Amino acid sequence: MTTPSRPADDSAELLPVATPARTRAALRALIRPDRGLALTGIGVLVAATAVGLLVQPLLGRIVDIVADGRPAGDLTLPVVLLVAVAAVQGVTTTIGLTRVARLGETVLARLREQFVERALDLPADRLERAGAGDLTARVTGDVARVAEAVRSALPEMARSVLAILLTLGALALLDVRFLLAALLAVPVQLLTARWYVRRALTLYADQRVANGAQQQQLLETIGGAVTVRGHRLERQHTERGAGRSRKAVELTMRSVHLVLGFYGRLHIAEYIGLAAVLIAGFWLVRDGAVSIGTATAAALYFHSLFGPVNAALVLLDDAQSAAAGLARLVGVTDLARPAEPVAGKAEPAGGAEPAPVPNQRTGPQRKTGPHRSTGPHRKTGPRQRTAPGAAVAVDAVSHAYGPGRPVLHEVSLTLRPGEHVALVGTSGAGKSTLARIVAGVQQPTAGTVTAPAGAGEPSVVLVTQEVHVFTGSLAEDLRLARPAATGAELRGALSAVHALDWAEALPDGLETVVGEGGHRLDPARAQQLALARLVLADPALAVLDEATAEAGSAGARVLERSAEAALAGRTALIVAHRLTQAVAADRVVVLEAGRVVESGTHDELRDADGPYAALWRAWSGSRTAPHP
Repeated sequence: MTTPSRPADDSAELLPVATPARTRAALRALIRPDRGLALTGIGVLVAATAVGLLVQPLLGRIVDIVADGRPAGDLTLPVVLLVAVAAVQGVTTTIGLTRVARLGETVLARLREQFVERALDLPADRLERAGAGDLTARVTGDVARVAEAVRSALPEMARSVLAILLTLGALALLDVRFLLAALLAVPVQLLTARWYVRRALTLYADQRVANGAQQQQLLETIGGAVTVRGHRLERQHTERGAGRSRKAVELTMRSVHLVLGFYGRLHIAEYIGLAAVLIAGFWLVRDGAVSIGTATAAALYFHSLFGPVNAALVLLDDAQSAAAGLARLVGVTDLARPAEPVAGKAEPAGGAEPAPVPNQRTGPQRKTGPHRSTGPHRKTGPRQRTAPGAAVAVDAVSHAYGPGRPVLHEVSLTLRPGEHVALVGTSGAGKSTLARIVAGVQQPTAGTVTAPAGAGEPSVVLVTQEVHVFTGSLAEDLRLARPAATGAELRGALSAVHALDWAEALPDGLETVVGEGGHRLDPARAQQLALARLVLADPALAVLDEATAEAGSAGARVLERSAEAALAGRTALIVAHRLTQAVAADRVVVLEAGRVVESGTHDELRDADGPYAALWRAWSGSRTAPHP
């Protein structure tokens, strides 16, 4: 279960934060595969702590030997045993902490992998509503906070809790009255912990939200610097950034004051407990109930609790901060996890039609290289028909990016196996939204999409005009689509999209480092690289969302030839940036205001003198249409 984050402003709808119960359940699920490692680590730490508890009785024995005036030789055995205890405790503590640390790192790695998988599955419109700053703050600050807690707080907390429990047991073995005296400090410590926790969780959660809002403002200001300067908005953006920074600083100072009050209350508890143990020892020794050495051991036991108790309570600071970060990470993983459709769901009372269920995909989708959608699309929502023999069936799909912002209105579309369909229309007609929904990258508000199932290969690949060149060699960039591809297969894919000549002409051929800090690829070559990855992925359905738009006029035809080659032999949905792509398509579908208004071949629609003909005349001007 998740709860929505409180937005930093009215325009943002931040990603949700998991409830404490859901966060604990997620943590248990993360640890479950490594229960053996957890039990072993804790068991070794218990042994190490138990051995360490022999120090105080041995020191008490030495006090008794001196107090009774015994020979110096009687000190040999206690001293040798102290050395042995130190050696054994050191070795076992190292082993136990190592295993606990390994458990923490394993769980942390699993959490990171799940977060990245789920974050990549987030619908594009959901990310746009939240803003890049919120997700960035979770990827950086929250992950770092959880990692810091796992590496430092978790081992120390485990050791401290064990030391506290075993030391209290040792006090009871000496004399239960020592334990009762020590427990006088517990009410103050519990009240302190309760006082702190009740304030810390909300405070740290608010601090995370404020940091996310601050980061979002910085990203917007820096990313839109040209527009900000062009409209003379420097002062407004500076004031807005300063306001969000002041909010973050204010929350940080509140957390500092909270921690100072926390430490002050802990010191009071220490004085109460130590004074009670010393007074109890005085009375017991005077009455002959215990020896001076036993009273000394009891005082040393309680004094040894200062470190573990303070560490455990102080680590609540890290634990609360890490818990707030973990809740934000779990909120993202829960949000992105597709909900399975419920089979045989009863119709609502009164005969009302069931609410539409968004389109869903099976399993986590890793989008590397071209955006990839693996596995069959599930037929969801009230309509579950599939056109006979259809490669893709879109049935009454509607989508809105928010209340009152509809983009698609009950669009129905069928792509036959091997058919190339071009989507055309004016800007804002809903072409890219429909393409992302067909690719499975975005979920519709209503309606169903049925796409082909892949047999071990991705069934759908989406290539957009915004192509990222990953840092690494050109061969590694290509292998994102097929990790086991051979050199011959890489060259074959490049050759298919007419990119092999320039790729082999690079300084180190396919081993040339590209991406940030490497050899720079112009937009046309970066797009050819994405198309080569599509060839390597070999999907049944390819969706191209203005994939040739980044090329200038000189490179447009080259990219169109590359796209035609990459789409050969597969079903394709093409958002046409240039209408020459519509000419070459088997069928043209025209969208206007989120509705299909025309469908047919280029020649049919041009001769029909409808919306497509108007688009064609406006685009082509005096051009002569190439033959399909």
